[in-house]
Amino acid sequence: MNRRKALTLGAGAAVAAGVASVPTAASEAVAVDDRPATGMNDEMLARRLDGDFHSHFATVNGVRLHYVAGGKGEPLVLVPGWPATWWSYHKVMPLLARHYRVIVVDIRGMGASERPAGGYDKKTMARDIYELVRSLGYRQVNIAGHDIGAMVAFSFAANHGAATRRVALLDVLHPDETLYDLPMLTKPGAGVHMWWFAFNQVKGLPEQLLRDRSRYLIDWHYGIGLRDQDNVTDADRRVYTSWYDHPDAIRASNGWYQAVHQDIADMATYAKVTMPLLGLVAPDTRPWFEYTLPQIATDVRGIITIDKALHWLCEEDPELVSKSLIDFLA
Repeated sequence: MNRRKALTLGAGAAVAAGVASVPTAASEAVAVDDRPATGMNDEMLARRLDGDFHSHFATVNGVRLHYVAGGKGEPLVLVPGWPATWWSYHKVMPLLARHYRVIVVDIRGMGASERPAGGYDKKTMARDIYELVRSLGYRQVNIAGHDIGAMVAFSFAANHGAATRRVALLDVLHPDETLYDLPMLTKPGAGVHMWWFAFNQVKGLPEQLLRDRSRYLIDWHYGIGLRDQDNVTDADRRVYTSWYDHPDAIRASNGWYQAVHQDIADMATYAKVTMPLLGLVAPDTRPWFEYTLPQIATDVRGIITIDKALHWLCEEDPELVSKSLIDFLA
């Protein structure tokens, strides 16, 4: 099993007490300032989606988080990855909202969420989400994450098991010590070199190089991560660029990678998670999941391959992703 090859396309890794259909006292429905690159703020984007979605903020665990929520039913928390925001789920949100109260969270440092100096380890960010869902009145939630968001979703399950009904991981797993085996250089034909794991470790330089130029990085990542480039439109990319062009946002997103050393140390302390777990993967990532999931979970309900995708599963096959999640969560 060539786990290194599987790693190359990972760009990053009981019922509720009630359903909140309106913001609680712990949250505020606030429209974000217009982004000049798009002319639309998060509230305007959310209202374009079927399912009565709206943009909200909540201050929890010492950080102000932005989230978009809509639909009715049991709560389903979705966590995005890099270099995207909550908008990366916009194709699946209306489909899932027919069955669930869908809550898509911009993790700390992402989009309109606050960008503190620290706290970018996945355990702390999982605590952010735990306190958010508790503030919304939920005792237990379903959670799914893609890329960096998958790392946070697994950490949520590992650290807040009683609050986790079911967990789904999309194309990336939590950091472990095998990340230290990634090569400085890869041989020709060995796959995509995950250079960004090292690049994002450097303090200060990424902000200087990417300020007002993040579109180049975003286009490169989607260029190697999509089978069909039209599945992430120019308008979608402008949404992401509008956030990642800012030096402070670049610094914060680098923090997700700079924290992997702590993440690896934390992972070594986790017992296997016991709630039902589903893996959704692109074809090249499947061997990684097949090898790792039995080592980190006791109740793996399946690994579903999204054949139409290279990494961005929700963008390339939203129907299969949505159906897979609905079947699993039911």
